[in-house]
Amino acid sequence: MRFHHVGVSVADIDRSLEWYQKVLGFERGYGFEEPGKGLRGVFAVGPDGLSVELLEREGSTPGNREASPFKASEVHGYHHLCLEVEELDSAYDEAVTAGARAVWEPHQSPDPSLRVAYIADLDGNFIELLQRVAA
Repeated sequence: MRFHHVGVSVADIDRSLEWYQKVLGFERGYGFEEPGKGLRGVFAVGPDGLSVELLEREGSTPGNREASPFKASEVHGYHHLCLEVEELDSAYDEAVTAGARAVWEPHQSPDPSLRVAYIADLDGNFIELLQRVAA
């Protein structure tokens, strides 16, 4: 078994796909529509094959996103996706400049071989950015 994709509900699929492409370097993959159900989807595919399935449904409402991943861990369910980046500080700055909400600035992880940061996409979904460093 291996990981295939994570699904994320978004308010505007076109806006979100553009953001995932521009900010995170993903490419457009397979798209679909469920006639009569008010549901559209498209896969945003990362350079390593990781896919994020963006889902837009008519009448959907924003989730109750907490201000921090720590607070959000009090509620069961989807928490975040994590992307490994080459250079954490610049990836974080570029994402925030492009509309991501700054959540946790780059900092040392409890694991001495990692630095991490958190952002939220245009719909408040948490994304962890991770950089491997010499321990």
